[in-house]
Amino acid sequence: MKNRFTLFILLLTFTFSQAQDAPTKVIGVVINAADDSTLESVNIVNLTQVIGTTTNEKGAFELRAKANDTLHFSYLGFKSIKVRVTNDWLKYGSSNIALTELALALEEVVVTQFKLTGFLEVDIKNAPKNNSYRYAISGLPSTGYEAGNRSPSAVTKVLGAIFNPADFLFRMFGRQPNEMRKLKKMKQDDEIRSLLATRFDREMLTVLLQVSKVDLDEIISQCNYSKEFINSANDLQILDAISGCYEEYKVLSRSRSGKF
Repeated sequence: MKNRFTLFILLLTFTFSQAQDAPTKVIGVVINAADDSTLESVNIVNLTQVIGTTTNEKGAFELRAKANDTLHFSYLGFKSIKVRVTNDWLKYGSSNIALTELALALEEVVVTQFKLTGFLEVDIKNAPKNNSYRYAISGLPSTGYEAGNRSPSAVTKVLGAIFNPADFLFRMFGRQPNEMRKLKKMKQDDEIRSLLATRFDREMLTVLLQVSKVDLDEIISQCNYSKEFINSANDLQILDAISGCYEEYKVLSRSRSGKF
């Protein structure tokens, strides 16, 4: 009996030692599938752990990961891909990741809406104005609510959203709490925030949150953000908007359930 116990301790120690020695990061090089040239500044996000990085001038990258994590690679003008981390990759070192260039047919675009005269005073008057406005209500932990204009109906819309949370928000936030918890991780990772600040395509957000672009726009709309904001905001601004709306939703949800 004593020998069995000793053997069990040895096996447990060996297993723990192996786990401690297991690689905890992946390294690799991202290349162009067409000519094997390296690609600099490719965005790489570990969707499982919600951390990110970019390739250096030689196309190389290093990112914390473990077996079965999913990495998302995206680069302007190239098709985004997902790659599963394997034990062999972790064990044997660097791996080449090939991205395929997108074939886009560009059409001629003629811009005629605004004509600049060269006189600043005149051009400022002709410049388009953003008619989005945000309302802050004393006593509520919010930076404000965007209503889109200054009409009385806009204020009514804001108040209605506060005191009668939309069913759509419950369906989106309530049924996908795991995805929404990723918001906090995304906000805490400086690398991901830097990546999102330079993007306007919503691709990384939809992949991380597991929602479609249509649903993403609908969430922002239901949170009382204007079309102007949705169309012009970068991905980081959208992330912060969703995060703020989600926190408000949780407060209102607790209040309605009597937990507050």
